[in-house]
Amino acid sequence: MLSSAKDVYWGKKSKEVSTRRKKTASVFDRRALKDMKAGYERWLKEVYSPWVETAPELKAHFETASGVPLQPVYTPSDIASIAQSELALPGVFPYTRGVYPSMYRGRQWTMRMFSGFGTPEDTNKRLKLLLEHGETGLSVAFDMPTLYGYDADSEKAHGEVGRCGVNVSSLRDMEAIFDGIPLDKVSTSMTINAPAAVLTAMYAGVAKEKGLRLESLRGTVQADMLKEYIAQKEWVYPPEAHLRIVRDMMLYCTKHMPQWNYVSISGYHIREAGSSAVQELAFTLADGFGYVELGVEAGLDVDDFAPRLSFFFNSTMDFFEEIAKFRAARRIWATVLRERYGAKKARSLLLRFHTQTSGASLTWQQPYNNVVRTALEAMAAVLGGTQSLHTNSYDEAMALPTEHAVQVALRTQQIIAEETGATAVMDPLGGSYYVEWLTDELEAQAYRYFDRIERAGGILSAIKSGFLQREIAENAYRLSKRVESGEDVVVGVNKYTAKEGSPITTLKIDFKAQKRQVERVRKVRAERDAAKVRSALNRLTRAYDDPDANSMYPLMDAVSAYATLGEIVSAGRAVFGTYKEPQIL
Repeated sequence: MLSSAKDVYWGKKSKEVSTRRKKTASVFDRRALKDMKAGYERWLKEVYSPWVETAPELKAHFETASGVPLQPVYTPSDIASIAQSELALPGVFPYTRGVYPSMYRGRQWTMRMFSGFGTPEDTNKRLKLLLEHGETGLSVAFDMPTLYGYDADSEKAHGEVGRCGVNVSSLRDMEAIFDGIPLDKVSTSMTINAPAAVLTAMYAGVAKEKGLRLESLRGTVQADMLKEYIAQKEWVYPPEAHLRIVRDMMLYCTKHMPQWNYVSISGYHIREAGSSAVQELAFTLADGFGYVELGVEAGLDVDDFAPRLSFFFNSTMDFFEEIAKFRAARRIWATVLRERYGAKKARSLLLRFHTQTSGASLTWQQPYNNVVRTALEAMAAVLGGTQSLHTNSYDEAMALPTEHAVQVALRTQQIIAEETGATAVMDPLGGSYYVEWLTDELEAQAYRYFDRIERAGGILSAIKSGFLQREIAENAYRLSKRVESGEDVVVGVNKYTAKEGSPITTLKIDFKAQKRQVERVRKVRAERDAAKVRSALNRLTRAYDDPDANSMYPLMDAVSAYATLGEIVSAGRAVFGTYKEPQIL
C-alpha cells in the first residue's frame, strides 16, 4: 500500500544538510567569522587545554543522549553556513521557530492530561475534575482489553478491565465517559490504535445523541498503526489491513469531520521503547510520510488531508537535544511536504504536535524527584514550541496517578505558563550557537535514516523486516548498559541513593470495576435489537472484504446499533486474519 520504490531524494537531502557547514557564510560576516574561529582555536590551545590537564575528569567524552559528540563550547563558526531562510521567523517556512506567528502570546498550549481508569463513570469524574482545575483539553486512556478489541466479559480481558485506562465495550460506555461534557466546547484526544476507527465512530455517535454536527467536533484519535508494529505492539490484524482501515477513516473524516485529526503520528511510544532522540525524530517522520503516501494513493489531494495529520512526541531529560529535536521536526516536515509531496497550502506544511513528558524517565525510587524531572521535560517541550502538553505524575512509576499527583502535574504546566515568562518570546533559544548547531545535526542524521529506510524498501518493508525494531533494541541496550555502569547518572537510582521511607499513596483500582463493566456489556446485548446488530455486522464484513469499499459507513451503523467492540473487531479478524511479528535478534 505504501510506496517501496527507491528514491535519491533522501540521500540528496542528507548530503545537502551535512554540507551546509562547509559552505560560504550566509548570515555572518566572513571576516568576523575567520577572526572568531582563530580566537576559538587559541582559546582551546592556550586556555581550555591547560585547564583540562589539571582536572582529569574534564577529559571525559561528552555527548547527547543520542550519542552526538559535543564540543566544550559553540561559536558562530559552528553555524556559519546557516541560511536566513533556515532562521525564518515564527509562522514562516520552514517553521523552525514555530508554526504560528504569535505562538503562546496568542494562545497557550493546550493542557491535556492523559486520564482514564476503572469504569466510564470513574473516568468521567476525573475528566470533570481536571476541567474544573483549568485543563483546556481532554485526553482519554483506555485499558488493555479495549486497546486489543476485547469486550469486558471476554476471558482474555479478565483481570485487566479498567486497570491501565478506562474500559469501553460499547457505545453505552462512551456515553457515560462524556456525560455532562460539552463536546462542542472542548477538544478530545483518544489514545487508541488498532480499534481507532471503532472509538472514533463511538465518539461521533455520542455527539449525534447530543444533537451536535460532526463538523463541529475537534480532537484527535491516535490511529498510528505503523508505530504499533515498530514499538508498542498493540495490533489486531496484519499491517496492510490496519492501513486500509486508516485509509477509510481518512476519507470519511476528510469529508464529514474536517476538524478531527484522524492520525496522531506517535514518536512517544518509539522513544519509550528505547529509541534515541534521533531515532524518534526519524522514525516518527518516516511514519508520517507513509501516511501521506497512503492518503495520496487513496485519491486524496495532499492539501485536503495533510492539515489533519498531527504528531505526538516524547520529551525526556536531555534538555537541549529535545528542543533541537522539535525544531528539526518542523523544518523537515515542511520541507519534505513541499518539495517531495507537492503541498501548496501553508497549513499542510505545519507540523503541529502534542508532547508528553517521559514515563521511562520516572523512577519508583525517591518518587518526588519525578516532579523535578517532569518540570524540566515540560519546559523543554514549551521552549521547543509544542501545541499541546501532558505532564506525567510523580507516582506513575508505580501506579496510575492519584488525584493529588495529577493535580501537581497540571499545576506544573500552569506554573510554566503563568510564572516563568517562557511564553513572552517565541523560540527564545533560537540563535543559540549550540541549539542551532544541534538542530542542524539532528536534521542531517534524520535524513540519513530516511535514506536507509528507503533502501530497505520503504517504511512498511522496514517494519516487516524488523529493521526499525532492531535499531531501537540496540539503542535500548546501549542506554541500559550506560545506566548499569554508572556512566549515565539517574539520581536516586545509581547515585545519591537513600534508604526508602514509607511508600507514597497510590491509586487502587477496585475489582468491582470489572464486575460492573461485565454486567453493563451483557445488559447492552440483552436490550438491543439483535437483528439490527446482525445486519450491521454483515454489512461491515462485506465492506472489509471489498478493498474498494469504505468501511467507516457500515461501522458507524454497527456502533449506533450497539454492536460491541469485540463483535466489530472479530468481524475484521474473520476477514483479515492476525499477524505475527518478525524475529529481530
